[in-house]
Amino acid sequence: MLSLRLPLHPVKITTLALLASLVAVPASWGQGDDEVRPDVTDLDRMAVRQAVNVHRHVLPTNLNNGKGEHRSKLPGARVLAARAQAAAASSRGLRYPGDLFYLGGPVVDSAQSHAIYMLPNGTCPISTCWGNPEGFLRALGQSEFVHVVDQYVGLFGSQRYGVGTHASLKFTPRTTPFTDADMQAVVHAVAKALGKTGYGHIYHVFLPQGTDECFDSTFSECYSPDNFNTFYYCAYHSSVDFTDIGHVLYSVEPYQNAVGCNVRPGTPNGPLVDSTNNVLSHETFETITDPDGNAWWNLLDNGLYGEEIGDECAFLAIVGNSLLFDPSLFRAEGKVFAAQPEYDNSAHACSTGPGGD
Repeated sequence: MLSLRLPLHPVKITTLALLASLVAVPASWGQGDDEVRPDVTDLDRMAVRQAVNVHRHVLPTNLNNGKGEHRSKLPGARVLAARAQAAAASSRGLRYPGDLFYLGGPVVDSAQSHAIYMLPNGTCPISTCWGNPEGFLRALGQSEFVHVVDQYVGLFGSQRYGVGTHASLKFTPRTTPFTDADMQAVVHAVAKALGKTGYGHIYHVFLPQGTDECFDSTFSECYSPDNFNTFYYCAYHSSVDFTDIGHVLYSVEPYQNAVGCNVRPGTPNGPLVDSTNNVLSHETFETITDPDGNAWWNLLDNGLYGEEIGDECAFLAIVGNSLLFDPSLFRAEGKVFAAQPEYDNSAHACSTGPGGD
């Protein structure tokens, strides 16, 4: 997988038509109880232009054409694909060895996740556009699965990872993709409104179907399932230092039920929900264990160099001529969820529970 640490130079940011939007969320969905509806202003865009120490780590697409060709050229990718069909469907047993190493950087030992829903023309019901991301994060935080990270962060108590306030922002659909600078402006507006920054808060920006997003205004490396020539990643996690509000962790979560990012058929909650949760889980675990790119990842020249806790376990299923993500199952709060396993140093394996459970 590709990890980039980039100084952010002044960027001309496309003006966002982002307005406040209130969405009624049934409590049964498990969404956060509170909502904020900030506007993205020129002050937010100025903060992005002045930001420094931008780190990005992407989850590439599974495509074998266009930009997606890079995945087959990554070290270890051929091995990963070759083992996809033989990999155990359960979470037990050795799936992909490759212990992580600690580089000395900060980790996230406890945090609240804050969902940011981008609503085209103010309309995109959460349940039909993404499923139930906050419900999944809430269940993940109560599960045994999340305790795979304990060995990396040095804490072992329960209920350390929860769900906080969510935000909904209306935007006018556009012909050009959003950029990471646009996403940073959104995250800055929400984080400033909440007054919550630092390693105790993770912001997840959810983009609806039909909305593309690229690293920058060259539009060459993107989430763009409508344009395979630039379709490079499914999602990424990032960190950035704003001069006014400080360090902020965020992930960008485009629509995942698309060719190149979706899960195999037959998962328990359907392709929309499980494709969303599979990638959201990947980015959340990686944010916890390697928020800035200098904490836990593989240092060995073994085909896995640079891969984080989720990269090593992003197994693929070969279905016809397609490669699709092949998640494992775990249970939390009386429900069955599908999400990829994560690498467990103590078990030397990918698992959905500490010690290889």
